[in-house]
Amino acid sequence: MNPEAPPADLYLTEVDGIPTLFAYASGPMRAGLVFRAGVADETLARAGVTHLVEHLALYRQGLADYHFNGATKAAFTHFHVEGAEHEVVAYLQGVCASLVDLPMDRLETEKEILRTEESRREDPQLPLWRYGAQGYGLVSYPEWGVRALRPDDVRHWAHTRFTHGNAVLRIAGDRMPAGLSLKLPEGGPRHPMPAVTSALPTTPAYFSDGRGGVLLDAVVSDSAAARLYAGVLERELSRALRQEGGYSYTAATDYTARRDGYAVLTAFADSLPAKQDAVLGGFVDVLAGLQVGRIAQADLEAVRTRTDGTLTGPDSAVRRLPGAAEDLLAGRPPRTVDELRSELWTVTPGHVHAVALEAAGTALMQVPAGHTADWAGYTAAPTSSSYAVTGRRFEAGHGGGNARALVIGDDGVSLTAGAKDGTQEAATVLYRSCAAVLGWPDGGRRLIGTDGITVDVEPGAYGVDAHTMAALEAAVPPHARVQLPPRQRVPRAEAPEAAEVRGASAPEQPARRTGGQTAALVVLGLLAGLFAFLALAVTVFEGGDPETSTGEWLGLAGFLWAVTGLLAWPAVRILRRTRRT
Repeated sequence: MNPEAPPADLYLTEVDGIPTLFAYASGPMRAGLVFRAGVADETLARAGVTHLVEHLALYRQGLADYHFNGATKAAFTHFHVEGAEHEVVAYLQGVCASLVDLPMDRLETEKEILRTEESRREDPQLPLWRYGAQGYGLVSYPEWGVRALRPDDVRHWAHTRFTHGNAVLRIAGDRMPAGLSLKLPEGGPRHPMPAVTSALPTTPAYFSDGRGGVLLDAVVSDSAAARLYAGVLERELSRALRQEGGYSYTAATDYTARRDGYAVLTAFADSLPAKQDAVLGGFVDVLAGLQVGRIAQADLEAVRTRTDGTLTGPDSAVRRLPGAAEDLLAGRPPRTVDELRSELWTVTPGHVHAVALEAAGTALMQVPAGHTADWAGYTAAPTSSSYAVTGRRFEAGHGGGNARALVIGDDGVSLTAGAKDGTQEAATVLYRSCAAVLGWPDGGRRLIGTDGITVDVEPGAYGVDAHTMAALEAAVPPHARVQLPPRQRVPRAEAPEAAEVRGASAPEQPARRTGGQTAALVVLGLLAGLFAFLALAVTVFEGGDPETSTGEWLGLAGFLWAVTGLLAWPAVRILRRTRRT
């Protein structure tokens, strides 16, 4: 390091052979250990192993007065800390020691914690539609692989991914911490960036979703012009949809570098149901204006000035450290602040216009349910396959030309159904392209293809015989199997389930209330209400009658309340089983 260099720069050094980025900063020391390991390195059937390693590595830290945490991202995992110098040293060395020898006695407890964390998390939908059920698309899916992970599985992942050659250290403080030593598993060379897959035959594309508002992402070349375009787009969306139209409360953009020379630009505008048409139209109009070159110089200068402030302001180098560490792990050397500012100030409206055109060509838009975007030049993303396998056919319901049918062949499974125009639509998953096979103890199976298409195989709903199910079990890849706990409800023949569209986790549909259940609910409810009224009357009035003994009053009241409870309980059970969740 050069102590005479400007304080806004980052300096590259080493600690125990691990590349280390250092930034001068006052106040508490801040540090982080970053690994080139993330969700996109996993498979769908083993999803969650990186997150589990992160949790186990932090367990021995216990409770502390200083701040620390971990974060698992698509391609990177971060362990970060802020505190006094000796606290930072103890934390980093403790994380390294745990990665060498994970606390496997804590394995099942951390699995439960991960499932609790997952229950509160809303997974994004755009990645699975863009990338499929693999690579960067896995951030859209539940961590289905966690349940079956054994100690050896987790230990192997830690010793091959969280290694000496796959790490970068970042430090911010007034000096490098004294006595810091990082002993990590050796594990071989650094892992390359995850492969970028695609589940979209063409772009720009769109899909319809039940959520309100409009969400769009686009893949663009990572550059200063692209960052400025994100800022200009946010200003235009806010102006059109909030200030002028009054349609949206939030209109915002986000820019995330993928660290492979490209970045994902995301734009969002929320909406009430009655304003969805206006928001979608206004959103498309803003994009179209930028695509024809209507870029206000004043907007560009405002965004540029704000961005420049983040490069020159206090602690600017500290804020750049996490991204610079990821760049270094991706094989991209960190850039100086002078290089970043030089590129920033050479961007012209023409450069921003070029980014707008690039984003238009790769865009994927999520529109509210019941809406389309084909009128704006977007192609509907596929929700079915272009072909069906040949094999044994099992029809649902009463058959007929448009009946839904399950086809189980030697090379895969298909779910076919008649479309509104009289043609046949199919959802197909080939065994060789199967990302995961979810299995339940009742015999149900869900096959998920790497393109995100899913097919449910329900033996009871389609009448699939045991021999055919055994052949299917033998054909699916063993590494793709995921065994899940029992379901609350098993689909039946009169209401077969189908998942012929993409989806991370099609939720179980609630049981439909039958006519007999409805009648029972009415009768039980009326009787429970009658006895409750009698019990209340006895409790209030008989208790004050001097001619009624206390024993008689309590006995009669208790009997009536008990009958009320016996009648109400089955009614509540019917409601709980059949209500919509």
